[in-house]
Amino acid sequence: MTSNDNGYTWAGRFSEPVSELVKRYTASVSFDQRMWRQDIRGSLAHARMLARQKIISADDLADIERGMQTVAEEIEAGQFQWLLDLEDVHLNIEKRLTTLIGDAGKRLHTGRSRNDQVATDIRLYLRDAIDDILKLIAAFRTALLDLAEKEVATPMPGFTHMQVAQPVTFGHHVLAYFEMFGRDAERYADCRKRTNRLPLGAAALAGTTYPIDRAFVAEQLGFDAVCENSLDAVSDRDFAIEFCAASALLMTHISRLSEELVLWMSPRIGFIRIADRFCTGSSIMPQKKNPDVPELARGKTGRVYGHLTALLTLMKGQPLAYNKDNQEDKEPLFDAVDTVTDTLRIFADMMPSITVRPEAMLAALQQGFATATDLADYLTKKGLPFRDAHEAVGLAVKRAEQLGVDLPQLPLAELQTFSPLVAEDVFAVLTVEGSLAARNHFGGTAPEQVRAAIARARKRILDCS
Repeated sequence: MTSNDNGYTWAGRFSEPVSELVKRYTASVSFDQRMWRQDIRGSLAHARMLARQKIISADDLADIERGMQTVAEEIEAGQFQWLLDLEDVHLNIEKRLTTLIGDAGKRLHTGRSRNDQVATDIRLYLRDAIDDILKLIAAFRTALLDLAEKEVATPMPGFTHMQVAQPVTFGHHVLAYFEMFGRDAERYADCRKRTNRLPLGAAALAGTTYPIDRAFVAEQLGFDAVCENSLDAVSDRDFAIEFCAASALLMTHISRLSEELVLWMSPRIGFIRIADRFCTGSSIMPQKKNPDVPELARGKTGRVYGHLTALLTLMKGQPLAYNKDNQEDKEPLFDAVDTVTDTLRIFADMMPSITVRPEAMLAALQQGFATATDLADYLTKKGLPFRDAHEAVGLAVKRAEQLGVDLPQLPLAELQTFSPLVAEDVFAVLTVEGSLAARNHFGGTAPEQVRAAIARARKRILDCS
């Protein structure tokens, strides 16, 4: 059998054709064809290096460049025929190139293997994906800033253990997510550094006998460095695992925000409304308006966790160097990219649609003794040890609970039974506005500090753009 019998470039070694079931089982072209742009870019850089090193002729290079242009145009136009027999994106493109330009197309693969070709393409693909994700994170964080600025002084309950704890502003609360997604951006940018190293030139596993110039190829493709060990270059998938780890953390933050959006939108809480275009109704209950986008994002978080686990499991038992197992790296990675990209895009669009209901937030603040700590601080500033102040306020809360009122509604005489240090000025301390204004320090929830934090945040976004 020759390679012409079924299109396989390695067919000369085998005495019988591959079965249809094995073809389907081993082929990756159905999902790795999305890397066609990266495959063409990598091949062109390799061809230019080969010509520069006199390994192929200038005429061959010209033919390859012309042929690749045609291939790209066919794919863009939807006219390219992807063949299962040719296994993957790489052989499909190479076969079409050879059909178009003849022997020059066959010379393209000189000095490289599919092992280092695949490793290069996937790094190029992931680098492009990270660049897109970083832009989407910036857009999403800007949407968070816009919402925080709009509600910079709107009081809401801050919670611990899902119990009302202390007053915060809604703007301050939203800025907490701005910080989370900032760390996510840092992780992706850091992952990009380790992704942006060139494997091409490692060939199958040991390098090549041709006088190649890997630094030239790295420069052509915008890689920061060259992978220094040929065995590691073709078998490393740390960068893909690291990407999925960063994605899992980002989706954790998405899920936490989603959980709050779902809770806040519940009529029993009613802190916010989300625009209709991000919600759905019920097939049986006409009154329902379900927050489907945040709910589904919560669910998709587990999907990305699964991709991280899949890649870790994929790599844990592999000996050096390349193994066919690694074909299974792409679907989890591609789906993680798609999930994160789509989620960020829709959340950036959804955040401006959120309408805050300040009256519901204020009503919730009046139900949980939110200024109790302020009363304890008040007594401490008057000279009472904090632990004694804590006990006195605890008794005051117990009394207010018995009477069915909030702390500011207790008469002065009643408050003075818990400590003689209480005076008329206590009621300024017990207001929500007073509580917020008192936390006027860097990182605090006072509206003045939240405005300053938003200004700093906008500068950080601008500096990173």
